Amino acid sequence: MKTKKAALTLLVVLSLILSFSITSHAISDDDITAPSAVLMDAETGEVLYQKNPHEVRACASITKVMTLDLVMEALDSGKIKWSDTVTASEHASSMGGSDIWLEPGETMTVDEMVKATIVASANDAAVALAEHICGSEDEFVSMMNKKAKELGMKETVFKNCNGLDEEGHVTSAYDVAVMSRDLIRHKSIFKYSKIWMDTLRGGKTQLVNTNKLLKTYNGITGLKTGTTSQAGSCISATAERDGLSLIAVVLGSKTGKERFSDASALLDYGFANYAMYTPKTPDEAFTDISVTNGMLDSLKTEAKIDGAFLIKKGGDKDITYDISLPESVQAPVNEGDKIGKITYKRNGERIAEYPITATTAVDEINFRQVFFLIFGKMIK
Repeated sequence: MKTKKAALTLLVVLSLILSFSITSHAISDDDITAPSAVLMDAETGEVLYQKNPHEVRACASITKVMTLDLVMEALDSGKIKWSDTVTASEHASSMGGSDIWLEPGETMTVDEMVKATIVASANDAAVALAEHICGSEDEFVSMMNKKAKELGMKETVFKNCNGLDEEGHVTSAYDVAVMSRDLIRHKSIFKYSKIWMDTLRGGKTQLVNTNKLLKTYNGITGLKTGTTSQAGSCISATAERDGLSLIAVVLGSKTGKERFSDASALLDYGFANYAMYTPKTPDEAFTDISVTNGMLDSLKTEAKIDGAFLIKKGGDKDITYDISLPESVQAPVNEGDKIGKITYKRNGERIAEYPITATTAVDEINFRQVFFLIFGKMIK
């Protein structure tokens, strides 16, 4: 009787363990308390989870993702420099909400203003940067909307550069993920988005990051929080583990705690179920191809796979590849010319393609060169 009871107990325990492992790797709309959310792979832009992703909503200081994206572009282009002096205008200094209390005429470097914008979500610093780049906030906002259209952000209209509530200033969870993905292409942003605490004004002004996940979530890299009465509690959270980079967007949470909990649940789901797969170059890509009408009879080929693609964990067994190469090529051929291709497929569906190229150049046959070649051999 004891043996049967022990066996039954073991069966129940195993059942519970199995049930937990299945549910911990799944996520549903009931698990996410926020009204709108998106989980996106940062490398490919593939959406891994969505809940009302195109619902138009206010987004508070998540707006600063686009502001910072344009700042990074201005830095990359050389239009501005990290060491540039930024002077706070009357307009910038008049911003309410979260700020660093800039006084009209006060100066800081671009580096300090970016730090204040992303770490402390400073509205005044964001406006000061906008004015430094474009001369006025209105002109900068026009540039923000132009960039949004370029990125295909169909639900987004910006009215300001800091996210303070304003009629018609809206976006969607999907659009936030898209602009977050564009921002983190600029890897230097992580230097700031990972800061937990720092200071300005020679230590007189303390900055504390509004993203509490920096202290609690493994692999977190950023990115931006936002809270207003219209938007509720919002976050665009970025994290990376084992080469997989994810963006979790949560809009309209009732509390900051729920926003962080939802973002963590989305990221957990992504890391539990997906991985980046880097294929090995097949040996068949390195071969000899006959050359017609060439100074050489054949040439060698090679392939360089310099990318990775998203797969479900354990899904590498579903990855296959096809090699496409001709029996011969026509001269002339330049070094690096595409000769064929490797196509990777998942369950028969194409997911990636890489070129097979020539390792050497082969000139078209030239009878003058042939004559001198033959003559040279004859006199040896």
